[in-house]
Amino acid sequence: MLKKVLHIIFILSCIGIGLYPILYFLIDQKFGLLTTKSADLLASEVWNVFFYLHIVLGGLALLIGWIQFLKKFREKNLSTHRIIGKIYVASCFISGISGLYIAYYATGGLITKVGFSSLAILWLYTTYMSFTAVKKGDIQRHLNLMIYSYALTFGAVTLRIWLPLLTMAFGEFLAAYKVVSWLAWVPNVIVAYFIVKNQSNINYQS
Repeated sequence: MLKKVLHIIFILSCIGIGLYPILYFLIDQKFGLLTTKSADLLASEVWNVFFYLHIVLGGLALLIGWIQFLKKFREKNLSTHRIIGKIYVASCFISGISGLYIAYYATGGLITKVGFSSLAILWLYTTYMSFTAVKKGDIQRHLNLMIYSYALTFGAVTLRIWLPLLTMAFGEFLAAYKVVSWLAWVPNVIVAYFIVKNQSNINYQS
């Protein structure tokens, strides 16, 4: 029962945060993380292009990625699985490259820049390696790497969980943002490691 409830919460959080970027287009003022950016940066057309590419396509990847792990759906709708997979990979690539660019301008200095840059690089790497694995017919490696890829995609959710909690704990945004630039994704990768390890053990025993 608990597992089912957690699964539902997981899916709802993926859908909710996946749709979250829509608010940036509906609210006619500085919204969310934009409130922490300087006027000069917000006036940059290049930065804005990369920012909106990052949040929209990152949101799309989050919105559709969880579907790929539904075994029954995957087995009965292989062609749809492949189409969704191609959209997911393309979204991750464009959002990841855009994220790497905007990470250079991240609020909070070097710690934050390195944290978000590392996230973007690992996201691009795991997604690319998963894509090449399935092209070579190595389905198990593809699945394992995609678990890591989506764990990094899920950083969009964990960031929004941790940031308000840390802001309250530290009493300020900046300190919280420095920590969350790492906390949003490092624990996700650790969880992904144990999921992959457990899955490998099951396959070995079977």
